[in-house]
Amino acid sequence: MTRPRTLIIAEAGVNHNGNIDLAKQLIEVAAEAGADYVKFQTFNASKLVSASAPTASYQQKATGDSITSQQTLLKRLQLSIADHKVLIDYCRDCNISFLSTAFDHASIDLLASLGQQLFKIPSGEITNLPYLKYVARQHKPMILSTGMSTLGEVEQALNVLLEVYPERESITILHCNTEYPTPFTDVNLNAMQTMAQAFLVNVGYSDHTLGIEVPVAAVALGAFCIEKHFTLNRSLPGPDQHASLEPHELKAMIQAIRNVEMALGSSIKQPSPSELKNRTVARKSIHLSRPVPAAYVLTRDDLIMKRPGDGISPFAIEDVIGKSTNASFPEDHKLSWQDLIP
Repeated sequence: MTRPRTLIIAEAGVNHNGNIDLAKQLIEVAAEAGADYVKFQTFNASKLVSASAPTASYQQKATGDSITSQQTLLKRLQLSIADHKVLIDYCRDCNISFLSTAFDHASIDLLASLGQQLFKIPSGEITNLPYLKYVARQHKPMILSTGMSTLGEVEQALNVLLEVYPERESITILHCNTEYPTPFTDVNLNAMQTMAQAFLVNVGYSDHTLGIEVPVAAVALGAFCIEKHFTLNRSLPGPDQHASLEPHELKAMIQAIRNVEMALGSSIKQPSPSELKNRTVARKSIHLSRPVPAAYVLTRDDLIMKRPGDGISPFAIEDVIGKSTNASFPEDHKLSWQDLIP
């Protein structure tokens, strides 16, 4: 059976830097690259973090600023209700689906009111019981990111979602590592397969490594959804730019994923249509190793296996040995059953 097409989410995140024109350019890039969704983030900075909460170490490294609070940083990056409407309309114009991750109840309500049909749960909310229940009450398909989580925590969160919205086929779990960029030694793609086997749900991978190799490998290992950050230019200011793909890299990743999907095939072992013509050329059939007269009883030494393979198969050699020829034949003659006396 052919697997479903991988859902590809191009994560613009906060790489718009609070600039709506930059956000529109990101939408254009994601659409041109062939992504299914372009994803942003919806939050109220004051409700998301306390005034004194520090930024993450990767954010401090990326911005060169260890003094600015996380709340101050996020206030510069949050999108207004009007911004959301503009971006949704622009996605429609660019023929790509809009998606945003909500980080609080009010943001969930906003996205629901704007018609969002799929909800992405970020890794940081996986232990937030009120949030999990609230998003599940939307009764929409959900994608659960699992960065920083143990298998037990993932199970606990999944059980909460299923208790409220018991539609297992509507939930996708993404393996994830939240370090930006993620060292290859910390990716642990095999954990994605562990979760697939443990929870019997579709799985995917949210990637923060540099490059495109890991998400492509994830598809080969069974990912049904890939999420990857992208930017217009990694040299732009911002906390996530340095760990994001540039436009040509995003396009290359999506093309590679589509190629791998085609290459994975149906799991049925059989000759492909393109190679059937090569069977006769590459396989061998039974030929004569020397001239033989008529009514000659063939021995093993009289036979040699040579291309082409459109004669008697070498698998039938035991049936040929001991048979008599119905005419004389030269060396290198390709035997057929009509050459032998039954």
